[in-house]
Amino acid sequence: MARRSIADIEKIWLNVDRLKKTSDRVVGFGPFGIGLDGLLTWIPVVGTAYTVGAAGWLLMQAVKAKAPAGTVVQMLGYLGLDSATTAIGEVPFLDFVPSVVDVLFPGHLLAAKALQNHIETTHWVEGSYADARASGEHDRHVEKVRGDRKLKRIVYLHD
Repeated sequence: MARRSIADIEKIWLNVDRLKKTSDRVVGFGPFGIGLDGLLTWIPVVGTAYTVGAAGWLLMQAVKAKAPAGTVVQMLGYLGLDSATTAIGEVPFLDFVPSVVDVLFPGHLLAAKALQNHIETTHWVEGSYADARASGEHDRHVEKVRGDRKLKRIVYLHD
């Protein structure tokens, strides 16, 4: 696997932001919005394929961004509910209510925000933990995290 850089993490954040807006906020109405996920849910099979595909892509981005298990579980909850409502909508005579719920529940948006929050609250280091410990830089990184209330964790991109 190629070593990641901070630029790679920034690219993940931007790509997740694009998907978030495309899926659930193409058109906004105050605090509400609708995107491809809500529109495609009315088209059998296509809506399910989009919802599940976008969910899978978001989870792959979480792995690339070394998201902690708690963030991934939170994302799975949002995406699971979103995918379940879409899948139930495939059942004849049950398609209306789940489709309405899918339009109103911004699962991709919530999962994307959880991942973006992980990225924003992480102190990223282009190096390995072992190298940072050996050089004494790890202590500096720990002090940076302790000194910035916004930061919660350190991730070494070359581990």
